[in-house]
Amino acid sequence: MNHDSYSDAYIRDILLTSRVFAVVGASAKTTRPSYFVLKYLLAKGYDTIPINPGLVGKTIADRTAFASLIEIERPIDVVDIFRNSEAALGITEDAIRIGAKVVWMQLGVRNDAAARLAEDAGLKVVMNRCPKIEYGRLSGEIGWAGVNSRTLSSRRPILSARGSQQRALRRNT
Repeated sequence: MNHDSYSDAYIRDILLTSRVFAVVGASAKTTRPSYFVLKYLLAKGYDTIPINPGLVGKTIADRTAFASLIEIERPIDVVDIFRNSEAALGITEDAIRIGAKVVWMQLGVRNDAAARLAEDAGLKVVMNRCPKIEYGRLSGEIGWAGVNSRTLSSRRPILSARGSQQRALRRNT
């Protein structure tokens, strides 16, 4: 797969079929991007699990933080990596170990060895992208804020329940 460019269909499929995001490197600081993403995904109806070894047992956006992916005793669809590129390989190994479906590396995070490892294990990979931005772009929501979403639609984004959001993602194809 070419990790320099992803089709809208590829990203849309991940966002439509995923329910649980583990956010590795989640911060309790409300001004940090990882906090914004966690809160945004929660608002869109996704189940989010913060991973931060320094905040184990504490809450981030009303969700209990875990030390690592290995400690979570339920299925995870997407492992969203808010750590540096070097840390992505170890996190990807854990994502494979727990049976995650997708490894998503945040903006500025790229590790081609981790991507190869994940893809060889059957996982989908996204690098140097943000699910919050991609969701807003593909649903049309971000375009109403004056941002070029690279999609064209006259429909207003629907900002309510998850079912409505999923319909917005589907119709903006």
